[in-house]
Amino acid sequence: MTIESIDAITRHPLYAELVSKRKRFGWTLTFLMMLFYYGFILIVAFKKEWLAQPLFDGSITTVGIPVGLAVIISAFALTGIYVYRANGEFDDLTKAIREDLQ
Repeated sequence: MTIESIDAITRHPLYAELVSKRKRFGWTLTFLMMLFYYGFILIVAFKKEWLAQPLFDGSITTVGIPVGLAVIISAFALTGIYVYRANGEFDDLTKAIREDLQ
């Protein structure tokens, strides 16, 4: 790839849109994941007794187990959401840029 082709890509208006959308979406998902993870850590630090409660009378499983699993599953879900959008909208923008510059 030459410097001229790199310059043509970076000057393309759809490229600016792609970078902006991808960056904003990435930061949004990052914020959500940090909220889930650090929220869980703060609950562990300050409300241990809540997480230590059994799910129901006679249960050996505590509230902390499904809450912890939800944090892990949220990471997979947010990754899936990103991949879905990347394979759709972001790839469409990339394809449009490529077609315009050929």
